[in-house]
Amino acid sequence: MSTQALELSETELIQKEDHKIKRYPNLNTVLMVEGFLKTHRDVPMKVSDIKKQLPKQVMHETLKVILEYLWKSGKIIYGPKGIQWIYSEPEHLRKMLENTLEV
Repeated sequence: MSTQALELSETELIQKEDHKIKRYPNLNTVLMVEGFLKTHRDVPMKVSDIKKQLPKQVMHETLKVILEYLWKSGKIIYGPKGIQWIYSEPEHLRKMLENTLEV
């Protein structure tokens, strides 16, 4: 498998691998999906339901890349009923940031 050059478009990084195009999301898209899953953390959701309910339309392959990233970083789980947000911010970080001034 040879490494091919990466092309940078306005919003996405496109990498060609064996005639497949893999689209990488921009940070705004990742944060949008993350925020959506956080607010719907009490109910497992199927990928199709997530796509339908997101505030903006996201390509299926792009959503899969985001969900894989969130899974690898320990923020979501895949269960028999769907995808669910499980990440909770550590208490020591929350306490540290309580009385700080944002510049």
